[in-house]
Amino acid sequence: MRAVVLNEHGGLDKMTYVEDFPDPVAEEGDVVIRVKASSYNYHDIFTRRGMPGIRIPMPIIVGLDIAGEVVEVGPGVEGWAPGDRVLIDPINRVEGGLMGETKNGGLAELCVTRAHQLIKLPDHVSFEEASALPVAYGTAIRMMTTIGEVAEGEKVLILGASGGVGICCVQLAKAAGAYVIACAGTEEKGEELMKYGADEIILYREVDFMKECRARHGKPSIGKAFKGNGVDMVVNFTGGETWVPSLKCLRRGGRLVTCGATAGFDPVEDIRFIWTFELQIKGSNGWEREDIHRLFDMMEEGKLKAVIDETFPLEKAKDAMGLLEDRKVLGKLVITP
Repeated sequence: MRAVVLNEHGGLDKMTYVEDFPDPVAEEGDVVIRVKASSYNYHDIFTRRGMPGIRIPMPIIVGLDIAGEVVEVGPGVEGWAPGDRVLIDPINRVEGGLMGETKNGGLAELCVTRAHQLIKLPDHVSFEEASALPVAYGTAIRMMTTIGEVAEGEKVLILGASGGVGICCVQLAKAAGAYVIACAGTEEKGEELMKYGADEIILYREVDFMKECRARHGKPSIGKAFKGNGVDMVVNFTGGETWVPSLKCLRRGGRLVTCGATAGFDPVEDIRFIWTFELQIKGSNGWEREDIHRLFDMMEEGKLKAVIDETFPLEKAKDAMGLLEDRKVLGKLVITP
C-alpha cells in the first residue's frame, strides 16, 4: 500500500513516501480501515522530531486522527462490517497506546486498529470533518466545558486561536455566550476568526498581547473598585514566554486553562500573581468518548464547524506538515489517501 513512513527522528526530510509498504493484517479483535481522511496535529510534528522519554517504534506511520471505512474484521470482532463509516478514537483505552505513535496511523491507504476504538460516523459528518475532531476538537471541548466551565457573559482570551484546538475553543466560547478575544498572527487570520465567533482580535505579532489586553479590558487589581478589570478566563496551550503574560491578563479569581505547550513546557514562572489574585490554573488532558459524540451533536445543530484549511493527497503529506510547522494554517490540514 501507499504510505508516508518515518524511519528516524528529525526534520521533514525524514518523512518518506512509499508505494510498497506492507498491508496491515487483522488479528484477534482487530479491524482494518481504508483511510479516507487523516488530519494533522502538532503531536505529529513532535513524534517526527522525537519526544523526551517517549520511544517510538520505527518505522512508524504518523497520523493520530483517522476516518474511513471498514474493509476487514478480524476474529472475535462483532458489531462491525465492511463498508461501515467509522472514526477511530486514537487512544487505546484498554491496552494502552496511541495511533500514529505506538501503532501505525493515518498517513496510509490502510490502517489496523482495535475494534473497541471505533466510533460510528453519523451521516451528517464527512470523512474530512470527522478526521479533524478527536485530538483537536475533543481536547478543546473537554478543556473549555468540563474543566474550564466557560460561561455566558464571561470574557475569554484565547491564545493560538487560529490552530485546530484554538478555533474550536473560539466556537465553544461563543456557543456558551462568552465574549471572545482571539489572538492571531495576521489580519487575515483575525478576519476569519471573527467569522467563527471572535468578538475582537489582538494581533500578537504587532503588539504585546498582555499590554493590549490590559489596555482594552483593564489592569487587574485586588481593590474592590477594580473588581471587573481583567478577563475571566485565558486559554493558553502554547506555554513558553506567553505563560506569565497570560496570568497578568486575568481578573482576581480568574482561571487559566491549558492542554499543552507548543512553545515550551518549562516557562519561567511568577507565582506572586497566582496567590495575589487568587488565580486558578486548570490542566486538561485529552478527551473522553462522550466528548466526540457531543461534537457530532453540536455539528448537527449548527453550533460548531470543523474548520479545514486545506486538503492534500498522500504524496503531498510532507508539504502539508511543513505548513503546520510554519504556522501558516487556519484550522486543520487534512490528508486524503
